[in-house]
Amino acid sequence: MSQAVGNTALAYARVWHHVDASDRILGKLAERIALVLMGKHKPIYDPSVDCGDYVIVTNSRNVKVTGRKSEQLLFRKHSMYPGGLKETPYRDMMSDKPDEIIRHAVSGMLPKNKLRDRRLERLKIFPSYNMGVLGGNILRSWDDGTLPPDWDPTKPTTTMSLQGNWRIENPS
Repeated sequence: MSQAVGNTALAYARVWHHVDASDRILGKLAERIALVLMGKHKPIYDPSVDCGDYVIVTNSRNVKVTGRKSEQLLFRKHSMYPGGLKETPYRDMMSDKPDEIIRHAVSGMLPKNKLRDRRLERLKIFPSYNMGVLGGNILRSWDDGTLPPDWDPTKPTTTMSLQGNWRIENPS
């Protein structure tokens, strides 16, 4: 009989989630990623404890924005020297660093506290569908939250291979 009181190590185990950013709206995608990074989807959520999961985002080049944001949105950074303000339009950021667009949006959705940087470290963003060796860690996709039938943790996974072998309902 277990004498453990409270949450066990299994409750705090981190899971790797995969999301394909193709044709997804940036704000809604960033909100969902922020919830998973914080751990709000778990029943053991506590604002003072970092119990969130890892998130892998693929196809960040294909993320969409609504309205005229693609023309009006500016990304600003400052070097802390006089006259050191740099403004980059959305279109230039999308062509040069599409991963920074998603990272900036998710960062704005996270609470501004000491856990923010640690949570952002668990966010992995790739501009195409190839995610390298990290694909072998994926346990959940955001489509239905289940594992594919022939999932092999030793084999690196890409978005295309996940779509090809994901669980298919039998029509019979």
